[in-house]
Amino acid sequence: MTVLSQVFRSREGLVGLAILFVVAASGLSAPFVFPNDPLSIVAAPLIPPFTDRALPFGTDTLGRDVLACLFHAARSSLLVGLCAAAAALLIGTVMGTLAGFAGGIIDEALMRITDAFQIVPSFLLALAFVSTIGPSLPIVVIAIALGAWADPARLTRAQVLSIRERDYVASARTIGMHPMEIAFRQILPNALPPVMALAAIIVAAAILTEAALSFLGLGDPNIVTWGGMIAEGRNVLRSAAYLSIIPGMALLATVLGVYLLGEGINKAFAGQGAVR
Repeated sequence: MTVLSQVFRSREGLVGLAILFVVAASGLSAPFVFPNDPLSIVAAPLIPPFTDRALPFGTDTLGRDVLACLFHAARSSLLVGLCAAAAALLIGTVMGTLAGFAGGIIDEALMRITDAFQIVPSFLLALAFVSTIGPSLPIVVIAIALGAWADPARLTRAQVLSIRERDYVASARTIGMHPMEIAFRQILPNALPPVMALAAIIVAAAILTEAALSFLGLGDPNIVTWGGMIAEGRNVLRSAAYLSIIPGMALLATVLGVYLLGEGINKAFAGQGAVR
């Protein structure tokens, strides 16, 4: 039984996939369902939800369509989460593989660099990085990845240390295979499954970090984000709480979906290990 089929058989995986399917469909369909600029003013400000058929979720303080902003923000949040997770896993697996396979001084040096990044809380590192360089979507992705790669690096190193002395690795050395080819073609693929289980956690943390940065005014001002929508709604929280509640619920649902999918993937990998 494949890992994917086991994910579909788990309740957590199914619920997580269903939630993320809705979020992803919203983000991907945003340019077609709402082709105009979501930041453009379309009606009077602060129209309550469900009072205008053309504006189901009402308008914000400037008269922008909340539903259009919600759809476009879904795309931004998923893009940041997936790109930051991919960058963090790439950096972490490369660093961990080099450290675990090389050993000695290289291992010590790379692990001290990893320690330096782990000492600083990831959100503070992202906050300082974005504050220094300036808010934009690529900078936010890089900032989040810089705070997230250390855990995959340590886990990859531990896996590589347990794999590098196996018989097939010794055989590869015997036939004269290049060390880097052994590390990245023979060892790394077998070390990846536990590391990939961290992907869901990194994606969820990246989405929350991006929302927090946008809430503090450090997100890309030209892109709609859920954190930015929540921040704009806090000024009228008593009179128009829906401006913060609606994007907040979307953010909560997305993070919950990622977490549940991660739980399903973890169970699937555990099941594969038990079968083996």
